[in-house]
Amino acid sequence: MADITLATIGFTQSSAEHFFGRLREAEVATVVDVRLRTGSQLAGFAKARDLAYFLRAIGGIGYRHEPLLAPEPEMLDAYRKKVERWDAYADRYLALIAARRVEERLRPEDFDRACLLCSEAAAHHCHRRLAAEYLRDRWAVPVDVNHL
Repeated sequence: MADITLATIGFTQSSAEHFFGRLREAEVATVVDVRLRTGSQLAGFAKARDLAYFLRAIGGIGYRHEPLLAPEPEMLDAYRKKVERWDAYADRYLALIAARRVEERLRPEDFDRACLLCSEAAAHHCHRRLAAEYLRDRWAVPVDVNHL
């Protein structure tokens, strides 16, 4: 199997033009939504039903939600409410996806030219980065991760 190209992207602090432009420029084929709540975000273009339409209409890009890579509600709420620091949240999230055995349940070929989507503007403090790196480190095929 050839190398897998996997990107990540956040939508907050981004205009729709910039968001969709980055996806097109990176030649993303599918956006994989790893959010827990896909319809409650403030950015209108990023609500799951609307996003699937916009991706298809603007860039011919597919969309799917992947709850196996989403955090649990109490984890996300504790982090957002500043009850839990980033390092503790990251450790809990990595333990969660390890327990879910995502590297066995998800196929690498389904993630080639895919882009993991979450709301955070920057990847350094977002579970999408952790998920991409976790999969990269556990799949038998080389995975090139790019944060858009």
